[in-house]
Amino acid sequence: MAKKAPRRTAERILATTLALFNRFGEPNVSTTLISAELNISPGNLYYHFPSKDELVNTLFDQYEGGLYTLLAASEDVGDVEDAWFFLHSLFELIWQFRFLYRDLNHLLSRNRRLETHFPAILMRKRAALRQLVDRLCAGQPADAAAERARDAVAASMVVVLTYWLSYEYVLQPRSAMEPENAQDALLRGAYHVLGLLAPHLDEAPRAHLLALIDAYSHPLPPSSSAPATP
Repeated sequence: MAKKAPRRTAERILATTLALFNRFGEPNVSTTLISAELNISPGNLYYHFPSKDELVNTLFDQYEGGLYTLLAASEDVGDVEDAWFFLHSLFELIWQFRFLYRDLNHLLSRNRRLETHFPAILMRKRAALRQLVDRLCAGQPADAAAERARDAVAASMVVVLTYWLSYEYVLQPRSAMEPENAQDALLRGAYHVLGLLAPHLDEAPRAHLLALIDAYSHPLPPSSSAPATP
């Protein structure tokens, strides 16, 4: 069997940087830490990525490309199970690049690329989710009040998608961003986004959606509920 070619240094740097950013937060990870984790010299790191912002921007470009590809798939959503899969896929991508959402306000305040690109991302998310809402509510009247309600639902879904991980982090700052918590965090996020949609569906798809929510919902871990008795 042919040996797998070793990853190029630039790919290794990006993978390690992403793991460190996700675990500790971008503001808490220096280029010195990244080079030490990789056991390479700082000069080698700077040869590939002249600044920390270059690392952030390259990872953001990867996220942005994956997101726009995924959002285009909203056109294929035809029922509530498609919607569940689509939203769960969105949360998986957000989790993969969770440092962007964990440290969003900080990054926007100091990174011009994110400052200029993130509003467009939110608008694209909103348009894709509005399309999803329209498809699932296709049999209902679309008067002015219904249009406003659907706009509000799509906007609320974007807010939850954007700030769900911040909510998880506040509840469990020591463990929320650890890989072993990914599945539960994603399921809870999808559960709440879909819950926003449920009241606007007809009876049959609403019952189907509520059954999916019931099947996949998970209670919050004990550490995020009432404090344990000493």
